[in-house]
Amino acid sequence: MNNIKQEFTIKDLENISGIKAHTIRIWEKRYNLLVPRRTDTNIRYYSHENLQKLLNTVMLSKNGFKISKIAKMSEEELKTQARQVAFSTAINDEAINSFKLSMLQFDKVLFNNTYEKLLHKKPFREIFKEVFIPFLEHIGMLWQTDTLMPAHEHFISNLIAQKIHINIENLQYSIADSNKTYVLFLPENEIHELGLLYLNYELVLRGHHTIYLGQSLPLNNLSYFFENKRDLCFVTSLTVMPYDDKVAPYFEEINYILKETNHKFIAIGRQTAFVKENQYDFDITFYDTVTDLLKVL
Repeated sequence: MNNIKQEFTIKDLENISGIKAHTIRIWEKRYNLLVPRRTDTNIRYYSHENLQKLLNTVMLSKNGFKISKIAKMSEEELKTQARQVAFSTAINDEAINSFKLSMLQFDKVLFNNTYEKLLHKKPFREIFKEVFIPFLEHIGMLWQTDTLMPAHEHFISNLIAQKIHINIENLQYSIADSNKTYVLFLPENEIHELGLLYLNYELVLRGHHTIYLGQSLPLNNLSYFFENKRDLCFVTSLTVMPYDDKVAPYFEEINYILKETNHKFIAIGRQTAFVKENQYDFDITFYDTVTDLLKVL
């Protein structure tokens, strides 16, 4: 646990909680809600416990508790009240806040309870689109701004992946009614899997055959499928890999491999922007997000 971020700036707190720095300072000064460490130059640094307390405070504040009352609660009472609210509400914004707490506290019980509450009110597809997607987008922003450590992202991503796997497994007992087969994989050294994993769920739900190959797959590992006489549709997702200067050569190689076949190839994700901007003539279909692809399937 030594590599987990333990101190946060007030900007970090603002980014994670959604509460303006100005308001945080007022709560700190008026109610002594948080006690930051100050440097010799009077810069505030907040502990992991401060962050958790702020998120619990936001949870209660949004559900009718007054700040003056919250500030008088003991640490244990605050955690207990926030957990009770999280378990009883778990609707979109409240659920997202609960997932933030579970991520920062490495609290699997809170995550699973929040998810189960959502399941009583929404089907899995709605939970993923209305709660998990905005939550993951927010997590991505926090990770890029160095607000979170990779350990947090890995913890919460694995819990979400488990839920997708469970829902895919439940669908596998239905008989696919499509002649189309999708082969899904991530490029070599690419590990950001949740979008592709959810796409696999959607394809199975729609009655398609899928072959899910997962993370970090070198192209030469796909030779069996490329040489297959049956027409296939390959789908890959590029979040951070290949790096910018390697994206075009990567698709050039794919284009060359596929030109003598009837296979289709779809690429989604952030790294495809470079190819689209430079208008390369590839026989490959590009989409920004999984959501964009699902609109045309």
